[in-house]
Amino acid sequence: MSVDGPEKPLEIVKNLRGVIHAFYLGKDVLDKMRDEENTVRAAGGNISVDNQGFSEALKRDHVIAIIKDPRFRPPPEPTVLLKSEDGTILGTEVFPFSADEYMERDDVVWLSDAFVLFPTVKGKGGETFVMPPVSFPELNPSNGCKDVVSCSPAPSCDLMMRQAYEYPDDSRLASVLIAFNDCN
Repeated sequence: MSVDGPEKPLEIVKNLRGVIHAFYLGKDVLDKMRDEENTVRAAGGNISVDNQGFSEALKRDHVIAIIKDPRFRPPPEPTVLLKSEDGTILGTEVFPFSADEYMERDDVVWLSDAFVLFPTVKGKGGETFVMPPVSFPELNPSNGCKDVVSCSPAPSCDLMMRQAYEYPDDSRLASVLIAFNDCN
């Protein structure tokens, strides 16, 4: 993993609407973030969190961190799922553009404005909040990137990353990691 990476992907990301900062993450910071991610539990501490997107990002050649404001586009697919041990989806994140799909359904329970549970769906085994790898279409083979994934780090990892790179902890901003392999 290199702090330096190809300039073109970094420039593409820097120029996206809502991106305040964009930079490559170094191995030392990523190692500390990995250790922290392994300790994360859901609010209340009863349900584990499996940040599969972060695990996948660590397998890539380069990881770009962005710090973004609310003008940044929404993710193209859910970033949080509630799954049972057998992989059954028990709940999913909902976006304003996908909320209509669930509004009139009587087989969902709204946990928040952004998350629904499927109480009639039964899985086998305990529940885990899964943060899957999410696509990031702006980076692709045409600009030198393959195997692209994005993810959100845990709040404690976000803070650790900002402190390491001397960015302020501003609750109005969030971070996303974008990881990719070189095409050659």
